[in-house]
Amino acid sequence: MRLRILDIDGSLPSQLGLATALADGLAQCIDLRDEELTLRLWTSRRRLRHLAARLAALADPAGGGPLVTFYGSGDYHHLATMLMATTVEPFTVIHFDNHPDWVRVPATHNCGGWLNRALELPQVERIVTLGLCSEDLVHPQFKTGNLAALASGRLEIHAWRAQPSRVWGRIGDGPGHRQRGRYLVWNCLADQEWATFLEVLVARLPTEAVWVTIDKDVLRPADASTNWDQGEMPLDALLAALERLAVSRRIVGVDVCGEYSAPRFLDPLKRIAAWFDHPRAVCTRPEALARNDVTNRALIATLAEVLP
Repeated sequence: MRLRILDIDGSLPSQLGLATALADGLAQCIDLRDEELTLRLWTSRRRLRHLAARLAALADPAGGGPLVTFYGSGDYHHLATMLMATTVEPFTVIHFDNHPDWVRVPATHNCGGWLNRALELPQVERIVTLGLCSEDLVHPQFKTGNLAALASGRLEIHAWRAQPSRVWGRIGDGPGHRQRGRYLVWNCLADQEWATFLEVLVARLPTEAVWVTIDKDVLRPADASTNWDQGEMPLDALLAALERLAVSRRIVGVDVCGEYSAPRFLDPLKRIAAWFDHPRAVCTRPEALARNDVTNRALIATLAEVLP
């Protein structure tokens, strides 16, 4: 496993686990603090191309195996598509998140709609989203959710816990939902036996290669403190999923976001968007932020064990 930190918002290098890995030469840290404001929430295609070229010009971290990239707040989750684009073989994306990140408007590189840009990559066969509890599934068509991808089967959503979603038109049934009249009824993971679900999930994946993208807001507050409203998935469930995926599939890349960092803006539109989208009450006490360090250490230890 090769471990890389993109230091965009200052949330990562000070964590004890990652600081130790850096000091021991087990991780690479790339200073991108000059990109913090331009990349937060959304960015341009030109800026992403510039960033991709900047990263490509640097030597990869030492060692073999898949590249694991940590890059700060979930406000930067749209960087996942740029990272995935470096893999050329067909792969399935396993997406852990409290939000679907599937809004079609605006059609930009933004943290709420990056999944649509990932679906545009020819090597992405399917995206499987796990763990949602957020209100994004309430009237998803009003919120421009990509129900067409859900209907086509290129997207699966497996909510952790969610009420039925009111929809118009025929979406059809899928592995994570059933349509009953004007509602999508979600097969909630909280009501299923986790190990059994993982067995069925892995058996259905269309590719041997898998990319894992993790936003830690999928986790319950006891396991992470983020910029966003959080889900209910226990850390042990996430770790078990990584272990099970690695047994039968080849993980070709991993990206991890979902730290907390104080949002700063020069763009007034971003400031307004953050005011509407970010939750009003976010716990930023030192003991709360320390949970991210503990969780990141567990993630790194698990990935180091299961990746080649």
